[in-house]
Amino acid sequence: MKIVLTGSSGRVGRAIYNQLAPQHEIIGIDRTPFATTRLVADFADAALLADALQGADAVIHAAALHAPHVGIVPDSEFERVNVDGTRLVVEAARQAGVPRLVLTSTTALFGHAIAEGRAAWVTDDTPPRPRSIYHRTKLAAEALVAAAAGPDLAVRVLRMSRCYPEPADQMALYRISRGVDVRDVARAHAAALHNDGPAYQCYIISGQVPFTEAECAVVATALEQALQLRAPALLAAFRVRGWQVPASLDRLYVATRAEQGLGWVPQYGFEEVLAQLDRHSLEVLPVVP
Repeated sequence: MKIVLTGSSGRVGRAIYNQLAPQHEIIGIDRTPFATTRLVADFADAALLADALQGADAVIHAAALHAPHVGIVPDSEFERVNVDGTRLVVEAARQAGVPRLVLTSTTALFGHAIAEGRAAWVTDDTPPRPRSIYHRTKLAAEALVAAAAGPDLAVRVLRMSRCYPEPADQMALYRISRGVDVRDVARAHAAALHNDGPAYQCYIISGQVPFTEAECAVVATALEQALQLRAPALLAAFRVRGWQVPASLDRLYVATRAEQGLGWVPQYGFEEVLAQLDRHSLEVLPVVP
């Protein structure tokens, strides 16, 4: 396949490139030079996109402004990149006859989905509750691609949970609640290039949650007890390493629909976080006392 990948120099874009490049031709677009990027330019350019998408079998739109840009980059730039840029990608894909578009989105859209006294059980049916310009523009981008889906354009939206380097104790807990390995994110994008079904599909992409919905209250009020029941190996690792277990987790992202619709299951759990820490991987930050 010939696949156009926007945001190819970014963290997620590089992971997607590494996942796909051995089997496919990848045309990376990014304004930051990198080995994964063929076209060094702002993707939000109609002429550039029209040329790049000629003969393409799919476009993966991963380019966006993110949470760290909030308060630093003007809201108008969020609108230009995340909304107007997505509109240009959609228009160029339709004009070029590209049959599939995959949009990289975020579970941050559920930012206010927090319940009192219990961990929020967040599924693909949970309504988004955006709280910043980043969330609002990503939600608008999702609406644009959803409206474009049809017989000639299959659209897949992947709402990925947090996958950037953080202190290992946090990452390990996020991996069972609302985090995911960036390689699993890339694998989900690969799966979204091929699956059948309705023209528009949207999925949460997050790590395996060991808890049940009935246990949301204990996860929010007595996390150590919940870990002893459902993730004793993680609890033991915290004790051996002298890490403090927090009192609660406030939300659980459930990726069951992605397992069913994409045939995707996360491969890298909390054990990989600990292994990365032990081998001094740059993917994990040390725990500072």
